Amino acid sequence: MVDYSKHGVPKKGSNAPRHSEHNAKGSAKNPFGKSETKAELLARMKAAAEERKKN
Repeated sequence: MVDYSKHGVPKKGSNAPRHSEHNAKGSAKNPFGKSETKAELLARMKAAAEERKKN
């Protein structure tokens, strides 16, 4: 019989992510404090829809 109480406690894992997201808040692609206006958002969405229609 093995006495598992003598094995010690398991190491606690770190809470750090394994990788950084490509568009994480505060990065070059998505800086803090930058928010799109509704008109800019609509223009971007319409351009993306047109691009999808072409392909």
